[in-house]
Amino acid sequence: MKLDTFLRGLLGSLALSSLFLGTVAYSSDPIIVGEINHYKRMAAFAGPYKQGIELGLEEINAAGGVDGRPLEFIFRDDQGKPGEAVKIAEELMTREGAVMLTGTILSNVGLAISSFAAEKGYVYLASEPLADGLVWGSGNPYTFRLRASTYMQAAMLAEAAAKTDAVKYATIAPNYAYGKDAVAAFQSALTALRPDVKFVAEQWPGVFKIDAGAEVQALERAKPDAIYNVTFGSDLAKFVREGTDRGLFDGRNVYGLLSGEPEYLDPLGDEAPEGWVVTGYPWYDLKDGPAGTFVSAYQARYDDYPRIGSLVGYMTAQSIAAALSRAGSTDSEAIREAFEGLKLSTPMGEIEYRSIDNQSTAGAYVGTTTVRDGKGVIVGWEYKNGADYLPSDDVVRSLRPAD
Repeated sequence: MKLDTFLRGLLGSLALSSLFLGTVAYSSDPIIVGEINHYKRMAAFAGPYKQGIELGLEEINAAGGVDGRPLEFIFRDDQGKPGEAVKIAEELMTREGAVMLTGTILSNVGLAISSFAAEKGYVYLASEPLADGLVWGSGNPYTFRLRASTYMQAAMLAEAAAKTDAVKYATIAPNYAYGKDAVAAFQSALTALRPDVKFVAEQWPGVFKIDAGAEVQALERAKPDAIYNVTFGSDLAKFVREGTDRGLFDGRNVYGLLSGEPEYLDPLGDEAPEGWVVTGYPWYDLKDGPAGTFVSAYQARYDDYPRIGSLVGYMTAQSIAAALSRAGSTDSEAIREAFEGLKLSTPMGEIEYRSIDNQSTAGAYVGTTTVRDGKGVIVGWEYKNGADYLPSDDVVRSLRPAD
């Protein structure tokens, strides 16, 4: 009887131990997030962006992960094709076990994933795409956006432009959702501040297909007082070089959306434009506070300086970890509810994902370009709080479809 009792007790203990070990193993399974981006074609942004995410993940997981579970991203390349991105999104959610989606650079790709997420009830954090439609005209309850939108950044530049004597403006922007929204936002914001301004020319090159010589000639023929530029990447480099050679920028105010970001300014070296008012990222001047802490950590980890993509990637990981922790679950509805009104501390200070439109209040740095030590930088910069450059709640409601 004693032996039988002992064996029964031992078997019971082993059963309990197995149950406990199984629970521990399950609780330590990673929480997977599907990350989709344009890694090959836009490596200048996407490479640092991925490193920013990985730095954020290292810090999050070293601190215990999300409620004891490690956070893991699966990275996929969308080839810049909306259809491919949607196919990948489906695979990530149904085959790879992702609990939500994030990423994309190009706005047309972001809009495609946003529509897919709404249809399937998956949460999508649009980390980088800037088209206003993501949270307004085509907004939905499952899509949230991290970066300051085209409306917000254009309004910051319009504020600076309104303080000058320039009356005639010309614009140049890539011919897709981001470019269209960026021009419309600048025109709206500037005319509200200065009803006397006129827009005398609009140029719409295809993204990454700019004929810079022809575009510069067309802008010069319009004889504007000022130019609003939305080109980026290789298109920006071609436009700057051709415009400089032909004297397009001489004696004119130029305003550049994203033109001060290291990804796009650095390749120009000492050919970088001088005197442009731009949004960008002055990492080289950020020494103190959360912004300086991030710069130092990134440099220590990668022996390289951060780009704006690095910052966006890091804040993407931060945002997702905060939302998952707040949700206390990996259920899509719980994650969606957790993102609404979510507040968190970031290298840009505290930001909030607004419940009214799912747009975060992350801002942007605005300054003036110059050349320092053979490289373009921005000086006289100021951080603009995104919350100060958003339309009223009534306007947002009129723009956003009913949920």
